[in-house]
Amino acid sequence: MSILSRLFGRRGGGIADAPEPERHGDYAIYPEPIAEKEGFRVAARIELEIDGETKSHRMIRADICTTHEAAVSLTLVKARQLIDQQGPRIFG
Repeated sequence: MSILSRLFGRRGGGIADAPEPERHGDYAIYPEPIAEKEGFRVAARIELEIDGETKSHRMIRADICTTHEAAVSLTLVKARQLIDQQGPRIFG
């Protein structure tokens, strides 16, 4: 396996495994914490299919967690809360 393949997560020339989204109703939540000097910033991609088109919203919060696992957990809580409060309005 080449060095570039290992760096970018490719296995034997294939595409890297995409993480499974957390489902909240019809919404798909992809936790994508951002590495910061202090820890991990709460962030996610939220998707919903509307009229056959996939809409996407990037959620980034000011919250920072010390571990990746804690950031993923808090990200899911915050994303569900945003979906429950805003619904499809988050897409524009």
